[in-house]
Amino acid sequence: MESGYFVSNGNKIKLYSKNQDVTNRFPELHNPPISKGTIIDSELISTDERGHPDFEACLARFNSLKDKNKIHVCAFDILFYRGDNVMHLPLDRRLELLEKELRDTEYYSKARSFEGSAIQLFEIVKSFGLEGIVLKRADSRYLSSRSPCEPGTKGKRSWNWQKVINYSITHDILITGFSKRDYRWLIGKVERGIIRPLGTIELGVTVKARKMVWPKLQNSIIKENKDFVYVEPRISCTIKHRGYYKSGLMRLPVLEEIYL
Repeated sequence: MESGYFVSNGNKIKLYSKNQDVTNRFPELHNPPISKGTIIDSELISTDERGHPDFEACLARFNSLKDKNKIHVCAFDILFYRGDNVMHLPLDRRLELLEKELRDTEYYSKARSFEGSAIQLFEIVKSFGLEGIVLKRADSRYLSSRSPCEPGTKGKRSWNWQKVINYSITHDILITGFSKRDYRWLIGKVERGIIRPLGTIELGVTVKARKMVWPKLQNSIIKENKDFVYVEPRISCTIKHRGYYKSGLMRLPVLEEIYL
């Protein structure tokens, strides 16, 4: 999935991602089922054979005009409705306008919202192996992902919208080296008697964590190249992550705990 897409149908269709015009990358999306002057906020998704969002397929399509992965727009909010700014309206009212404005097609659909127990919904999402849910107050105004703070709160992040990620937890991950250029660690896991590389980790690696492991890393150096220093795998840790890429590397690993 690629987030932060805005679809505007003014005099002509425009698609934006992180303030970049990406209209020409997706010709199949050039006829959105919305009125002129309407802007929607959405996710661009590509799905696998199970119907689950496929992050790598979406990224491949985004990065290459030659890629043939099918792309679908899943709209979850509306900013302008037929020329009128509606970002100040409460969420439940904006969703009514979105329901009225956008009809589902082969390439466009609306994200489904639910009222009730977030815990029960999250458990259902977990059972299907999906990425997570977003909790939003029904009376909340629109907040851009690039400016997730309520006006007048002096930059304090709003609690009106909260993302709840379905993380996987993996134990017995080994630190196998560290970067010469930044604070990333190399990580791997023993499988069938050998250490399988899982990529690098930086998220969750605090100053305290770096200071804790630094002496042991320095005393266990095996070799190095221009980018990394490799060490004997004496330090293990627990990591939360969002699954694996097709290459076998961990997706967005976050350090949870270290075992010296």
